[in-house]
Amino acid sequence: MLVTKECEMGKSKKNLIKFYSEISNTVEKNKKVKANTDLLNTLKTTVPQFFDAEGNFKIDKFERELKEADISEVCDGYKLNFVGKDYARLQTGRVAETMIVPDCNHNNKPENRNSGNIFITGDNLEALRHLQNAYKNKIKIIYIDPPYNTSNEFVYNDVFEFDDDKLKNSLGYSIEEIDRLKSIQGKSSHSAWLTFMYPRLKIAQKLLTDDGVIFVSIDDNEQANLKLLLDDIFGEGNFVADFIVIRSEGGGLAKHAVIGHDYLLIFAKNISNFTPLGKAKKIRGEKVIKNNEEYWIETDWLRKKFGKYGICHYEEIIEYLGQKKKDEIDKGIENGFYVLIKKDNRHIVGRYRKMSDDISKFYTVLKHLNKNGKTDLAKIGLDEIFDYPKPVSLCKELISGATICNKDEIIILDFFAGSGTTAQAVLELNAEDGGNRKFILVQIDEPANPESIAYKAGYKTIDQIARKRIMVAGVKTLDEYNSKQAQHCNKTKIDNANNTTSWNKNIGFKHYRLMNPNVRTIDKILEFDPNDEKLIESDMITPFAYPATRTDGISVLLSTWMIADGFNFETQAEKINFANYQAHYVKDAATLYLINQNWNTKALEVLLHKIRNNELTVNTIIVYPYSFLFRAIRELKTNIKTNLTNPPAIIDRYY
Repeated sequence: MLVTKECEMGKSKKNLIKFYSEISNTVEKNKKVKANTDLLNTLKTTVPQFFDAEGNFKIDKFERELKEADISEVCDGYKLNFVGKDYARLQTGRVAETMIVPDCNHNNKPENRNSGNIFITGDNLEALRHLQNAYKNKIKIIYIDPPYNTSNEFVYNDVFEFDDDKLKNSLGYSIEEIDRLKSIQGKSSHSAWLTFMYPRLKIAQKLLTDDGVIFVSIDDNEQANLKLLLDDIFGEGNFVADFIVIRSEGGGLAKHAVIGHDYLLIFAKNISNFTPLGKAKKIRGEKVIKNNEEYWIETDWLRKKFGKYGICHYEEIIEYLGQKKKDEIDKGIENGFYVLIKKDNRHIVGRYRKMSDDISKFYTVLKHLNKNGKTDLAKIGLDEIFDYPKPVSLCKELISGATICNKDEIIILDFFAGSGTTAQAVLELNAEDGGNRKFILVQIDEPANPESIAYKAGYKTIDQIARKRIMVAGVKTLDEYNSKQAQHCNKTKIDNANNTTSWNKNIGFKHYRLMNPNVRTIDKILEFDPNDEKLIESDMITPFAYPATRTDGISVLLSTWMIADGFNFETQAEKINFANYQAHYVKDAATLYLINQNWNTKALEVLLHKIRNNELTVNTIIVYPYSFLFRAIRELKTNIKTNLTNPPAIIDRYY
């Protein structure tokens, strides 16, 4: 039986206090974050034995166990210090305050609708804060080409998110120390650069899979500091290599020496699980799929082994070597190590060689000239549109090397996307080897130089350039792929059993923006009174809409919450109706989102009926209280608890 229980005004004060006590406001949470919050949260997950019942870290016990293990590094080791490090640690522990705005106009196009590729426009630190909710331990490769702290390329412009009093309380700083910290704002010093990079790399480390790898391009100015910073964050034991990348050739004007190279620092998430970067050796035979693994058939192995006899055919080798060799080869054929290939009425003995075994490790000097980056753009009609694009060949070599043993369902992240080189590399690699790698790119909407060719061509921000490049490069890659396939079909009949791969032709991507709610919306949220029905009737969804991309407020709230709840960008929430009330449902997690207005008793009855009759499995219900009358929320909670045997959890989500 449905229970109808309205709020009694005599108890309204008590209920109101309880109501507000449930509010989990992001901004208020962030005010309580300390410089060590992120580390303590990590330690609570990995070594809970060092925390007491109140959640305090028992450092004395931790030190005792270290001493018992006879580790002296605690006292003797060195560490990296710089002005702003404590503040950088503080930033690492903060959570995102922006909303995720899907570009519905773009995302609903056929080529983008089902794509797992993602482009995020916005500050990359905020993007990383969002991503760590849904992509923790899920990114296989991170490649970044951050600002090099040379001339005017880098200035520290991260907004100080605390005033002086909050900095003092959070960090324990004196006025002099706060002044010193604030002195890095607007500067391009080493400390400013490290303060900028630290929280971004710290969160990036959490995103990597246990066998993941990060590549960071850099030049002389910060190479030494970057190595120490990565040692500090990833651990010295996870250092893979410091590559030299030849970027230019020939002479030039220089005071002391012509610098023709950059650096590429490589760290593993966990070196014990890291597979060395590899290049496939030259394949001299047909590729085949056997037992769901790629092989190639080598037919000249006998000539190599018995070359002085000039023997390479089965009949001749058996005749020459006798019965013992025949038994060995016949057993190998029976067990699938060898295969007989008929040629000229005789049989060549082919040997199966696993593709993943025929790999050469990388040499630490790579050659990818910067001028080729310009050529890459010229090939797709974007000549001179971007000043310093990385060559596509560099990104392809790195991504290919890190995915040579597995190129499916791999996610590559680049949170300094620039012109979008990484995305083009992923698209081209997938077309070449049939892989299903996916990319996530982040680029702030930094204004283009008004005097630049890009600006005059209509690109007002850097992220616009990157998105245009991905779209044009995707079409070109698809055209070239289709052309090659057509040529192949004309020349020879394709044997599906031996055809190694086929590309899924995914050239699209979904686009999202990170936006701060406007001040009016925040004011309305703070003014919200659950007992004031006039306020309740006001629309608290539309203010989050983004008309420029035909994005309604529901889509913004839903996208933001789903990422916060750990669902990735590919997760689809289906629309489900309860007596004309439209809700959103994530089936795999049995999570129901109630955001729309006009929830009513009839909708509640339908929801209860569906759950009771196993027509709908619901583990969690997330409610947007601004769309509900207070009595409707009470009615929902009371009846879910009263009428269901295993009632789902109900969470109020305000922002």
